[in-house]
Amino acid sequence: MDRSLTRRVAAWDAPGVHRTLSAVEECAEGSKLWCGAAVAMAWCGGWRGRRAAGAGLVALSVAQLVSNGVCKQLADRPRPPEEWIPHDEVHDRPDSSSFPSGHTAAAVAFTAAVAPVWPLAGALCAVPAVTVAVERVQSGAHYPSDVVAGAAIGLAAARLVRHAPRVLLRWRLR
Repeated sequence: MDRSLTRRVAAWDAPGVHRTLSAVEECAEGSKLWCGAAVAMAWCGGWRGRRAAGAGLVALSVAQLVSNGVCKQLADRPRPPEEWIPHDEVHDRPDSSSFPSGHTAAAVAFTAAVAPVWPLAGALCAVPAVTVAVERVQSGAHYPSDVVAGAAIGLAAARLVRHAPRVLLRWRLR
């Protein structure tokens, strides 16, 4: 199923789809998109925006640490074969392990941490987060299962960030 879905998504050739996905991924590279969103939230959103931005950036950092610093070091999964990808972006792929998708982990972590604090901002962040996840498969950088694993890491990081203060407070009061 992973192979079939990878080939199908990589073969999308609808006008504008490839350009749009590439543009969003380029913005998300190095977490530029999420840092920019955090700055905008902190600047325009008052206390709620600052809190959402902080939660998003902490969750993003945790997700990147887990996905890129731990999981990619333990898993040695090769990227999808170049012959499956019918466009030039296949040559721009990183050499690291395909599993999990660090881009997706960061995007989902940021979005999932922002959403409980500021639902409107979370909904707005969800659009590029989903776009980044789809682009990772479409560009041939990842299998769909890598993206799903990255999303799971992102959700776990956001949950950890949301609940860590309460857990630490309870632990300290003991």
